[in-house]
Amino acid sequence: MKISNDRVVYAMSRDNQPVATVKSGSEVIFDTCDCFSDQITAADTVFQALDWQRINPATGPVYIEEAQPGDALRVHIKRIRFTRDNAVMVTAPNLGVIGDELQAPEVSIIPIDNGKALLPGGVEVALRPMIGVIGVAPAGEAISCGTPDSHGGNMDCKEITEGSTLWLPVNVPGALFALGDLHAAMGDGEVSVCGLEIPGEVTVELTVVKNRKLPLPMLENDDTLFTLASALTLDEAASMATRNMAHFIADNTELPLFQAISILSITGDLQVCQVVDPLKTCRFALPKTVAAQLNLSIAGGEK
Repeated sequence: MKISNDRVVYAMSRDNQPVATVKSGSEVIFDTCDCFSDQITAADTVFQALDWQRINPATGPVYIEEAQPGDALRVHIKRIRFTRDNAVMVTAPNLGVIGDELQAPEVSIIPIDNGKALLPGGVEVALRPMIGVIGVAPAGEAISCGTPDSHGGNMDCKEITEGSTLWLPVNVPGALFALGDLHAAMGDGEVSVCGLEIPGEVTVELTVVKNRKLPLPMLENDDTLFTLASALTLDEAASMATRNMAHFIADNTELPLFQAISILSITGDLQVCQVVDPLKTCRFALPKTVAAQLNLSIAGGEK
């Protein structure tokens, strides 16, 4: 099944009408706009003319039949493909970490060729496709697609990429899953307020997992488990991501909490996802080599 990019939402909400209904285990292709709803088509696009009510569209939402509150939704990202051969970037006064030093907005069109982005100054970087906005409806009031929280949303985590698996909470019947805001590449922090913004297609497999209590959102790839957390300040997000990983270990092994914390302090890495959204996002990374010694996985291993 494919969802076209004219079926988008700008806030994740339990009141959004689903654009499709699928069964658990289904493969779905999401056709996405870039974070500016494809409004920027050239470097001379007038920044002030952008419609800021059309930022960070997420394609969807999709209703998963078996999903009920309290379940987990496992989202395996099978493929990310771009549908344009260039990406968009902007800088502007009061946007990003050091926008206070800028005098005027600038729009850049970044060419993409042979798997690389051609940055200013002749800098070439390898592409690392990732998803900026991905999540489900929150249990309470609607949350803008520009804001991350426990439902997912605009986490801008560069590890949410092809081959990884994101675990999200199901807060409402059907979960109401949506995604968008692809980046051809992005560094931790997203310090300019954007990555290499680009439209594309994302193929995911959506599976409902029953009876698995986890500190969600969580993420895994071939070699690492992550807890993800968003909060008003970076300190709070860092504390939450760390706390969630420590309790994940303590709740799913025979180790007491103090020993779980010690393991994290030696083997884990506390990392920044982004610092430019209304809530900041951090991740805590635990190597799977360590998790395997604890007989620990996101999918199972309760004590």
